Amino acid sequence: MHTNTAVVIGGSVAGLLAACALSDHYAKVLVFERDTLPSTPEPRRGVPQGRQVHALLNRGGQALEALLPGFLEELVHSGVPTGDYQREHRMYLDGHLLAPGDSGLTLYCCSRPLVEHVIRRRVAALPQVTVIDGTGVTGLIVSGDGGRVVGVEVDGDYGALHADLVVDATGRGSSGVRWLRQAGLPVPDSTVIRSDVVYVTRHFARKPEQLDGLGATIVPYPGMLRGGVVIPQEGDSIAVVLAGMLGEEPPTDDAAYAAYAHSLPSTEVADVIEVAEPIDEPAKMRFRESVRHHFERLDPVPDGFLAVGDALCDFNPVYGQGMTVAAMEAEVLRDLLGDGLQDLSRRFFAAAADLLESPWEMAAGGDYRFPQVEGVRPPGSEEAEAYLDQYRVAASVDPVLGTRFLRVAHMVESPSALGSPDSVDRVRRATGAL
Repeated sequence: MHTNTAVVIGGSVAGLLAACALSDHYAKVLVFERDTLPSTPEPRRGVPQGRQVHALLNRGGQALEALLPGFLEELVHSGVPTGDYQREHRMYLDGHLLAPGDSGLTLYCCSRPLVEHVIRRRVAALPQVTVIDGTGVTGLIVSGDGGRVVGVEVDGDYGALHADLVVDATGRGSSGVRWLRQAGLPVPDSTVIRSDVVYVTRHFARKPEQLDGLGATIVPYPGMLRGGVVIPQEGDSIAVVLAGMLGEEPPTDDAAYAAYAHSLPSTEVADVIEVAEPIDEPAKMRFRESVRHHFERLDPVPDGFLAVGDALCDFNPVYGQGMTVAAMEAEVLRDLLGDGLQDLSRRFFAAAADLLESPWEMAAGGDYRFPQVEGVRPPGSEEAEAYLDQYRVAASVDPVLGTRFLRVAHMVESPSALGSPDSVDRVRRATGAL
């Protein structure tokens, strides 16, 4: 039964952007969100990590601008501090400060609730899209021959709702795989990397003299399982994150929180905690493992069903890739829809797997640096990591290497740029001079 309707389960960033991509190809796009959605930018229960600091990588900003023209300008008008990522924000890699320079990468210091609010307001205004909050989905409806998802079971008055396409955007707590199994449809195998990250965020009132530039990021590394971020945000606030992994856990009481900040290899985070006035209580979040579901390996792929965002691939949040990958997946979906609706599920999962390969490899490589992280390292990883160890040191004296590192981290350039002949030569010269 053709309905010309698409259903998106979850009003997350990934779900809203998927709805945006679908809106030009379906007469009705219904987004079901079990939370009651706020009318202003504020954290909500269904996004427990909403109070934590999020990163909008430059590639993510490009994708959001392509999907929702004027998005970045609206962030600026909402009071989001911006500046050059390498010139105005200090990043410490393996304890070494990245050499300052002009990267051409704009840092948008925005909170997750603001990003979601701006996306939701814009997507909900699309004439084909209806966002229905306070309403959950409880299962999938499958065709009589068992080969296709044809709808969803919805709480309340909706009941059994038929649709041509169902998109799971319910995040890391997704029931999509379980629903597929219950319906007798094939389910994907998964790759899991356990890093046991715990992070605590607290917000402070911002005064100009209390924060230099756009703050700092101190990345954990082998031998230092602690990290931190201090960054200004809209609303004249400063967000401070303390993180630990593989058994290190930041405390939440004031004295221990400050002491933990002082244990980091740089003082920027501790300096703010000492002088700024807190405006909320610390919020703790645990992330045990990264999970990637390999729908692209299924044969056949369940038709009429897609998974996006964390429901497809849940990244270690330390690398800040989640919102960017969700926006890029929406771009992929938009482009595939331009080629027609036939065989959409198989085409999407294949294209999404290609998209995910690079960010997953970067995140996995970062996790696998730590001997305590279990998993099968790819061939040649020891040699590659030894070179990247040198690269991080060299990037503390060569700003060109620093820019390349940031461009790769922001997903605007391929990781191969770090191993280009020029990069290898610069690393050799910079480390030889130290």
